[in-house]
Amino acid sequence: MDVKIISVHGQGDFDSEYVLLQVTADCDVGKYQLCDTTYADDDKVSNKLRHTYWFPDKAVKKGDLVSLWTKSGKNTTAKNNSGTTIHRFYWGLGKAVWNNDGDCAVLQQLTTWQLFKANG
Repeated sequence: MDVKIISVHGQGDFDSEYVLLQVTADCDVGKYQLCDTTYADDDKVSNKLRHTYWFPDKAVKKGDLVSLWTKSGKNTTAKNNSGTTIHRFYWGLGKAVWNNDGDCAVLQQLTTWQLFKANG
């Protein structure tokens, strides 16, 4: 994987909640999705994905940061104080996603997929 999760910030505080990722090699962040799940009783990750965000296509470079904010906003790219490029994305959800305990952030790299329109 060319992107990795660094941390989850502001857990439970809707206005300041985001997941921070780092790009480890040049890639398209649109090949990744971030999911929220919980842990099962035996401390294994549950297969029940509660919220899923599929990043839009965007070329990112090694060393860039990517943040996914829970709230609504306009996706932006900027240089931060240390000179690193940060790509900010907004999930557009209506409430906080991440708890201080019991939640697990899952980053998936999507190399191929199938779309199927479910008709009536």
